[in-house]
Amino acid sequence: MMVTYHIREYRPEDYETVRDLFATGMSEYVPALCVHVLKQPWLVLVLACTFCLLLTSSRSLLLPILAVTLLLAMGRQLLGYIWSRYIDHCLQEDLLDIQGTYLAGKGSCFWVAEADECVVAIVGARPAEERRGELMLKRMSVRKDYRGLGIAKALCRTVIAFARECGYQSVVLNTLMVQHEARAMYEDVGFRVYHRYVLPTIYGRLARCTVSKYRYDIPSVD
Repeated sequence: MMVTYHIREYRPEDYETVRDLFATGMSEYVPALCVHVLKQPWLVLVLACTFCLLLTSSRSLLLPILAVTLLLAMGRQLLGYIWSRYIDHCLQEDLLDIQGTYLAGKGSCFWVAEADECVVAIVGARPAEERRGELMLKRMSVRKDYRGLGIAKALCRTVIAFARECGYQSVVLNTLMVQHEARAMYEDVGFRVYHRYVLPTIYGRLARCTVSKYRYDIPSVD
């Protein structure tokens, strides 16, 4: 499918669409997150022990099956709740005041991609907090029915071009272990992993939520 799109800076009238695009895109990762958690050895052991204990004590196959099913359903609801809290946190952070966060000063910006007379993708960039000279790429999201058309890569290159114009030495970004397609796209553009770590929270450690940090080094102009 061929789609004509163009990239422009964020405007105030884009506010609700941008927030909805981000929230919807992040919500799509819940099933992948559930699968990731189900693969954790400690959880497999807990479910197996629960099944065996109930099977031994009740001598009924139905009870342990129902119990494990209930535990899985409760876990799914808990993960969905935790993830929704993270999305709400983002919406109350930089995405609460997009204009003020990304467009009020130099060195940061926010872009949208338009196709078929509507906003279908977003990305922001602002100075990284860890190191000077680095621009942090944030809030990349592309509407599901417009993926695979090169829009995300075009937005990445827009950020890289902006970083070069502003004199940044590199562009950095973070991805979670469930963002497989996003990581492949970033690597195609030229980003490389330079660090991985597990989120230092109880939930992060239990679920082995791994963050991969990527960097794109901008060649210096002699």
